[in-house]
Amino acid sequence: MNRTIISQRITSILSEIDRLNSALYAMNSTDIQRYPDNYEVLSTDAALRAEGITCRLRHLIYATTAIKKSDYLCSASTMQGVGIWEDEGVLEITLPCLLPKRKQRQSTEFLIDPFYAALEGYSRQNALPRFSHCVVCFAHIYCQDLPERRVRDYDNLELKQLLDVIAAFLLEDDNGLLCDAYNTTELGEADCTHIFIMDSDQFPRWLESHQNSLKTISDFP
Repeated sequence: MNRTIISQRITSILSEIDRLNSALYAMNSTDIQRYPDNYEVLSTDAALRAEGITCRLRHLIYATTAIKKSDYLCSASTMQGVGIWEDEGVLEITLPCLLPKRKQRQSTEFLIDPFYAALEGYSRQNALPRFSHCVVCFAHIYCQDLPERRVRDYDNLELKQLLDVIAAFLLEDDNGLLCDAYNTTELGEADCTHIFIMDSDQFPRWLESHQNSLKTISDFP
């Protein structure tokens, strides 16, 4: 890639950063109590711009340096705080954010690529289970200090691409006969998503032990 094209791409990214700064300044001066709708529009715009900037910088790195995509994404997953561990046959994955809405391509790329890299890296150092009949549980954790109206319908979230990545490493098949998906909404100190993958036989026991910590929409103040 020649220097002119690189410069054009960097200039375009700088323009997006300027727009991001403007959105952040507007967020900072907006009264969230009096104008919640305006704040929501501004915050969504800022978040999506930040994710778009990140994805564009990734592509620039891949195209102009010798850094391997897999190596970079492994570092990105660590920076994002993607966590994976296994406890008594249940694999738990922590993602540092809520799942993106459907059809938000850049937002999905921002999360899915590092998620895949994290699972790939984990599989190199650990023997992963291969489930034939399983339940995948998505626990959507919403910050308890933010408004209730932030909570989204499950069918408006991007679950399929995450399931595809999980299936590639852990499942014999993700069709409806072999894989069930369970969703729950909880409150916590910060937005995040926990994913639990387990054999179908383990699910009733897991759910019973998990019930005491569940907080649903009715628990919002």
